[in-house]
Amino acid sequence: MSTPVLRAFDLTKHFDATGGARVHAVENAHLTLERGRIVALVGESGSGKTTVARLLARMYTATSGALELHGKPVDVRARPRRDYHRAVQMIFQDPFGSLHPSHTVGYTLRRPLLIHGHARGRAEADGLAAELLEQVGLTPASDYLGKLPHSLSGGQRQRVVIARALAVRPEVLLGDEPISMLDVSIRLDMLNLLARLRDEQGLALLYITHDIASARYLCDDIQVMYAGQMVEGGPKDAVINTPRHPYTRMLVEASPDPAHRLGEHASAPYDEDDALGEPPNLTDPPAGCRFHPRCAFAMDECRRAFPPRTELSDGHWAHCWMHDKGRGHELATPLRGLA
Repeated sequence: MSTPVLRAFDLTKHFDATGGARVHAVENAHLTLERGRIVALVGESGSGKTTVARLLARMYTATSGALELHGKPVDVRARPRRDYHRAVQMIFQDPFGSLHPSHTVGYTLRRPLLIHGHARGRAEADGLAAELLEQVGLTPASDYLGKLPHSLSGGQRQRVVIARALAVRPEVLLGDEPISMLDVSIRLDMLNLLARLRDEQGLALLYITHDIASARYLCDDIQVMYAGQMVEGGPKDAVINTPRHPYTRMLVEASPDPAHRLGEHASAPYDEDDALGEPPNLTDPPAGCRFHPRCAFAMDECRRAFPPRTELSDGHWAHCWMHDKGRGHELATPLRGLA
């Protein structure tokens, strides 16, 4: 197998808060991004997904952990080098907020082309900028180069943001909820654009979302995050059709698409009343598995220590004490009333 483009090992980020408190935003996250594949990072708001993306983009300095780019270690405590930003680019959630309101589309695209040495002079940069706009479906490019962000629709602005990321010729794109602020009518077009870029340019993509349905549509693999901890991951169909962590089950069952619900093969009901509640306060997170206060399957071990990683099959894995105790089969039971 080829070396992954970008890997994270035990990536951890704590933030200092007022009053001497510390926010345990991400704990021991692990992630692998490979050329030509899209990984979805799924979880509720506040689960740490954006923090992971910003750590990968080197916008935040990690508290601990390690990164590898093309198998070579990256010093996560040092100031990032330009060649790292050339390889790894981020697409932000708000396309309007990530574009300078007084800079034209042409200027926005010319700047990275010139800074990273992909163009010599304005004329060449303008030609490459036009090619970038055509890549992201803004044609004819001449209609857009002179426009300011306020004159574009949300979908057009996000395409410009993607074109700007592509200008440095990256190998990794980190999409932080890239469709959540767009009209529903154009979200599918944006997902198809990301898939096409993956196929045509062999990019490695991280797609951050709270919507497990869009993750299934776009991605090859899914990783599930809860309260700063990675709890399950693997091929998308395995994670969605046979979730092996109680939190993943909750996400799947919350999906409005009945095709994403679990099957009818299991016998014992799962008591969803025991799984209600709110995510924990990350300034004082619960010990062990942070999901245990909401989990119907919680055991003493869950309250004491974070469970080890259990390798299931074909790349599917989960961090849940149910597997260590030989009770993993119980996670296949459907939620009450849905079987």
